[in-house]
Amino acid sequence: MHVARRLTRISGEDDEAVALAVALAVRAPRLGHVLVDLARIRDTAAVDGEEPVDVGALPWPNAATWIGSVSRSALVTDGDRADPVAPLRLTGSWLYLDRYWAEEVEVARALLAMATASAAVDPARLADGLARLFGGDEGGRQAQAAQAAVSRRFAVVAGGPGTGKTTTVARIVALLCEQAPASTPPLIALAAPTGKAAARLQEAVRAEAADLDLHEAVREQLLGLQATTLHRLLGWRPGSNSRFRHDRRQRLPHDVVIIDETSMVPLSMMARLIEALRSNARLVLVGDPGQLASIEAGAVLGDIVGPAAEEGSHPPPGGIGQGIVVLDRVHRFGGGIAQLATAIRDGDEDATVELLRDPPEGVRWIEVDPDDETAPGVLAPVRDGALAAARSVIEAAEAGAAGPALESLGAFRILCAHRRGPYGVASWTARMESWLTDELPAFAADERWYAGRPLLVVENDYEAAIVQR
Repeated sequence: MHVARRLTRISGEDDEAVALAVALAVRAPRLGHVLVDLARIRDTAAVDGEEPVDVGALPWPNAATWIGSVSRSALVTDGDRADPVAPLRLTGSWLYLDRYWAEEVEVARALLAMATASAAVDPARLADGLARLFGGDEGGRQAQAAQAAVSRRFAVVAGGPGTGKTTTVARIVALLCEQAPASTPPLIALAAPTGKAAARLQEAVRAEAADLDLHEAVREQLLGLQATTLHRLLGWRPGSNSRFRHDRRQRLPHDVVIIDETSMVPLSMMARLIEALRSNARLVLVGDPGQLASIEAGAVLGDIVGPAAEEGSHPPPGGIGQGIVVLDRVHRFGGGIAQLATAIRDGDEDATVELLRDPPEGVRWIEVDPDDETAPGVLAPVRDGALAAARSVIEAAEAGAAGPALESLGAFRILCAHRRGPYGVASWTARMESWLTDELPAFAADERWYAGRPLLVVENDYEAAIVQR
């Protein structure tokens, strides 16, 4: 509201409907969106509060009249014109802050150019590698993803949890190394949005390298790869959160850049990465379009993959679509968990409830109101699991056994769909702390530090890291 008021005051804009549109456009990035759709905002707007609010009942402007007023405002550039410069951009009913519109256009153009550019490949060597590394399943989705990544300058390996994305990455790297002359192996960068994701990617690639049928020189290249965060790859600069050492004037030296957990990469970071790539570099994006949304604005991976992520669909021929492969075979889990996960991901409420009320193997539903007086007894399995895990964590921490402490911490989880309310994080945190306080003398929730207290790094302080180094 403050930004909208300041902009309308500076420009002399006195239409309250325009001010509302500006405020909503400024609010959108805070909610993870790069734009506000003025034609649909009445039906899609939501507020984060204890009680549900019917925002649609408010006196919203008529959509057509509203869009017309916004298009005539001095604060807005209408359409795809580069000039004149204005703080907001209107495309149809979509209103952007101009920066996000420019970044979206930049990313789209760059990816289209990469998708249509040819990549040098030895077909016979690639065919041999696919047959050797995929065990006769050359027609499977994983092999298709690897072939796309080797044959094209831009490729996407998408898929849900347990579909083999990171194992496919290891084979992609191996195939790319086999394509290059032994005297000049490709310079490959593995990166992810977070340090934890980067560490998992590095471990997965190295673990696969140990078992794959590879020439020893190629195996050594895979075992020597180190994954890093996107910030470190681009070269973090003190005093700036949006500009990096590598950009369009000083490009990254890598021949191939592979990004894992791409669903977490916001639009601005993707724009900075793409402008830093060499003109002939390959880019492979890996991730689950339906998982781990970015903290900042933009759902780049979801927008790229689009309808291709839907079950049974195939990317359209030509352009970017040919480089998108969605892995659909789950290797990590199956049975009841897979059935329930599919129903939830598809938004099928009836199938979800039906599965829960007649649970398959591996699934148990405790149908109870947590505020009910009988809830403590019914929730005993949850309570027992929490106590067992906490006891193991504290005992390991007191013994100085960091590894076992972390393993015990990962053995039990309660995931909540809400922050507040009887099913929210706040309520369940209080309930669990009460259980642990009653049963574990070493647990001290009211103290800042105690043996076994889990710590979560939520932000990297690169300046502190530089000073300590």
